[in-house]
Formats: sequence, C-alpha cells, structure tokens
Amino acid sequence: MHGTIHAILATALGAPMSRAFSSPPRLQLRLAVAGDVAVGPGKIALLEAIERHGSIAAACREMGLSYKKAWRLIETMNRHLERPVLETRAGGSQRGGAVVTSSGQVLVARYRALTQAVAALPEAEQLVALMALPDATDATDDTPTDDASST
Repeated sequence: MHGTIHAILATALGAPMSRAFSSPPRLQLRLAVAGDVAVGPGKIALLEAIERHGSIAAACREMGLSYKKAWRLIETMNRHLERPVLETRAGGSQRGGAVVTSSGQVLVARYRALTQAVAALPEAEQLVALMALPDATDATDDTPTDDASST
C-alpha cells in the first residue's frame, strides 16, 4: 500500500450533515490512504448489499446509489487493497452477477469487528454522549471561572 494510512473516527449525524440532529450520533470508522477513503461505512455497506443480492445493480437499487458511483467505490477499495474485493461475471443468457471475494468478506468482517470494538470503548460512549446533548458546549463547559477572585 502506498501513502500514509490514517484511521479517522467521525460522528455521523445522518445525511446531510447539519446542526439539527435528525438521528442519534454514532461513530464511523474510515481508513484513509493517500487522500482516498479506502474503506468506510458506505463501501462496507455496498459490499454487504452485493453479497446479499449477487448483483451490483440490485445493490445499487437497494442503496439508492448510481451504478457508476458503486464502481468508483469498488475501484477505490481495489486500488488500495492487496486483492480485489469483487469478482464479476458478464451478463447475457448466463445472467451476470457479482461475488464478493474472500478478501472482501474478510475486509467486511474485520471492519465490523473493529467498529463494534471501538464503539464499546468507554471513551467512545462518552464522546457520543457529548454529541447527543442539545448544546454540548454549555453542558460541558470546563473553562475555569473566576469564583476565587470574587471572594
């Protein structure tokens, strides 16, 4: 793999991101390589949908994703991983399809395990709890006060 690998934890507040909390915050794990998000929740969800349907097109319909966008996500993963995550078969009378490779299945399993492990950490729960507050800055203001000077 080329480039520096960074693990990025971010809160997801639903799409689109806004200050209004439309869904509860949750942690998301992304693996960034050379400026690309090589692995993240959307790419993992795409692999899981392809696994369920045996078809990129069907996975796209389920996810509301364009076929072209799905291929860009797959190509990004493949560019940064040692082995391809997907095998495809041409269509026609034999009916084409897509199969998540064993490498892709391992990637999904490890990503899900790591995401669960990180989410279970007390620090992760504390961070999410801060995000869940209507105005986290007021509730957790740790700035020292000048109470001592007033006495």
